Amino acid sequence: MTALEGIQDLAASELLSWAIESFGRQFAICTSFQDSGMVLLDMAVQLDPQVRVITLDTGRLPEETHQMIETVRQRYGAHVEMVSPDVDELEAMTGRHGPNLFYREPALRRLCCQIRKVRPLERKLADMQAVAFGLRREQADTRSAITKAEYSGRIWKLHPLADWTPGQVRQYLTARDVPRHPLYDRGYNSIGCAPCTRAVQPGEPERAGRWWWENDGAKECGLHVNPNGSIRRRLDVLIEDVLGSIPAARSRLN
Repeated sequence: MTALEGIQDLAASELLSWAIESFGRQFAICTSFQDSGMVLLDMAVQLDPQVRVITLDTGRLPEETHQMIETVRQRYGAHVEMVSPDVDELEAMTGRHGPNLFYREPALRRLCCQIRKVRPLERKLADMQAVAFGLRREQADTRSAITKAEYSGRIWKLHPLADWTPGQVRQYLTARDVPRHPLYDRGYNSIGCAPCTRAVQPGEPERAGRWWWENDGAKECGLHVNPNGSIRRRLDVLIEDVLGSIPAARSRLN
């Protein structure tokens, strides 16, 4: 059995304990304070009250998410590291395509996600060794094959709750009295940026409220599942166009 195979067999708390002991301050929880992310945060804080907590402040978050950040600060005493988009990249994108470009076509929506989420997180993680996310296989077809741990050759990406069911998540939240995002009480099952998230109807998939105007079915921003085919090619062109419009940006294209 390889070391990676052994890690895949660890329970969620064991995997977090391994990461904290192995990487210390070079490890962090990355969360948007949804249920699964809050389970991870609660587990990790029990193991290390000083564990690093990272979140993406895209500039378009609902006020309720900011409320959750304050709740986490007060409940856990955590210092939440806010990761924001590059100002020049954001200005170039909205200047060329407008503030609500995401409604026009999937490639433009993914461009917005790249500028507001993917690229900022990549910069944040550049000097880190491991990060944990709250992804679960049952959340969407696009996540059905995620593993508990993957190593890129530079950084460990951990999904301690990959094999958890919604029932296990709810049971943990109840047993530990973990704070929940206020939008769950208003029918939201998956919560992202305010313009791109809505409540779901009974029987709809968990992520049906994300980018509900799109028909391609891939409800992902690019942080965890990358697009392919024509959308990927179109996205590459859009990113290069935006970055190329920034003075001295050529050196930052990669």
